[in-house]
Parts: sequence; structure tokens; C-alpha cells
Amino acid sequence: MGYLVPESGGVFIDCTVGAGGHARALMESGATRLLGFDRDPQALVHATEALAAWRDQVQLLHADFRDLASVLDDRGVATIDGAVADLGVSSMQLDGVERGFSFRRDEPLDMRMDQSTGATAADLIRDISEQDLADLIFKYGEERHSRRIARAIVDTRREMPVRTTGQLAAIVRRAMPKRGWQRIDPATRTFQAIRIWVNQELDGLE
Repeated sequence: MGYLVPESGGVFIDCTVGAGGHARALMESGATRLLGFDRDPQALVHATEALAAWRDQVQLLHADFRDLASVLDDRGVATIDGAVADLGVSSMQLDGVERGFSFRRDEPLDMRMDQSTGATAADLIRDISEQDLADLIFKYGEERHSRRIARAIVDTRREMPVRTTGQLAAIVRRAMPKRGWQRIDPATRTFQAIRIWVNQELDGLE
């Protein structure tokens, strides 16, 4: 954020506005206009409250920052002075009930940033092949035990649907060799990988 201090105003983009923390800092530093993107409608509610003092200068959009170019074109914005993107899941989303991002409690295995559209994590786990599941856990989670985990998930789904965060976390923990348990929960990397895949989080950076 230190590189984005708008000393003389300017137009800024918050690609993942969330609860509005970064956007608020930009406005307090002197930005004259800001467009904030987020796929999570609940996040936009919080951002609207946080940025109420600048309601005439801030536009909050229920949109994916992958659509940035077309959104700017539609609004007649030819140039911007800076942009910030805080990728991943927020503490607000982790704490949200029925979101399915956290393995700390048992709830529906959703993981969608925008719960109004797209396939859930449970849908993914139901339909994906073992090979593809192992590949995405390795690619997006950097989990070296990805094949063991994928095999355990597929073996379980043959017996019963995997529909909750508690189920998935338990499967991953059982699949991991005890020597693979580190300071973080063994399910952390698998949950990260599936969340990234469900939301196609890295596509917008290509």
C-alpha cells in the first residue's frame, strides 16, 4: 500500500474490495475516485458501510476483476493511477456461517465467493476424476501428498457423498501420514486448492 499513496488524487481500483479496508486507506490518503470489485455480495454490504463517507467518489461493483477492462470502458475510465488486489479468502469469509471456507466447524461444502452462481466444492468433489483432483491439490495447494488425499476422497465418495467441511477435513487428516503433520492443520492446503479451483482465483492474473 505504501507505493499507492495518492498524494495528488487520482483514480484507483480495488480488485478485491472485501470489507473496504484498503479502499478506505486509499480514500483517506486523497484518492479522488475509486472503483471496488468483489464477487461476494456480503462483502459489498460491509464495504458500503466502511466507505459511506465517500459515497460520491466510490463505486462498488458486484463483479469479477477479470472483467476490469470492460467495466472501465463502460464507465469511460481511460486510465487509472493504481490498483490493489488482496487475493484469497478474508477473515470475514472464514468466519461466515454456511460459507464452507473453514474446516474449524462442520458446514456445507460450498466455498463459492458468490453463492448465487457456479459449482460448489461439493459438486467438484462429486464429479472430478481422481487424477484431476490430485493434480489440482498439488498445483493450487502445493500438497506433496495430493495423490493419497485424492484417492481417499474418491474412495469415500464411492460409499457416501462428501458434502460438508467436516467430512472433507477428516478424510484429508486420515490420508496424511503422521510425519506429514506440521504446525498447520493437514487439511489446510487441500482446502486452499479446492477453494482456488472453485473460484478460479488465479485466472484473473493471467
